[in-house]
Amino acid sequence: MLPVAPPASRPTPPGRLVVLVSGEGTNLQALIDAGQDPGYGATVVAVGADRDNIKALDRAARVGIPTFTTKVKDFAAREDWDRALTVATEEHQPDLIVCAGFMKLLGKAFLGAFGGRCLNTHPALLPSFPGMHGVREALEYGVKVTGCTVFIVDAGVDAGPVVAQAAVPVHDTDDEQALHERIKVAERVLLVDTVGRMAREGWSVMSSRKVRIGS
Repeated sequence: MLPVAPPASRPTPPGRLVVLVSGEGTNLQALIDAGQDPGYGATVVAVGADRDNIKALDRAARVGIPTFTTKVKDFAAREDWDRALTVATEEHQPDLIVCAGFMKLLGKAFLGAFGGRCLNTHPALLPSFPGMHGVREALEYGVKVTGCTVFIVDAGVDAGPVVAQAAVPVHDTDDEQALHERIKVAERVLLVDTVGRMAREGWSVMSSRKVRIGS
């Protein structure tokens, strides 16, 4: 069961963000850029990765943000990796963790430490089309509207409480790549807006799975 954040959990401004990445880091860059505004309410204090030599780490290095890399292959068991990732993340005392294209499932140790404080995005309107191929499956199903979701990570696959969503129309001429690119644009805007609101106004995760931003 997902740990419940206390009502109106409110970071001390600016909120401390740890962003977990696996690739290009476009969502990371959007959060870094947003944090340059003192009124945004949050700033990226560290970037964690599950692999070396990715553009996302370069983006962090260019602006002096500390980074850490915790690779699954360096550990005898997945649980050991999860504990190491938890320790490395805890060192930066985050108020929120954002999975920005992070391609690993988080385990019991991590969720036990950060339950209710870890966000992810998905390129569909959950609970529809979870999993790795949400864009393709929405297109194949023939929906006229899809979109993106910001949700709180739990032990399931794209199954945590929904924080925010944005709709994206499906065009008759869309293929998977064209649709996904438009979803990515909406996703960056939604993620930046949602993280900022949570940092400025606080949030709570209710037992009904509803997430409330603000008091």
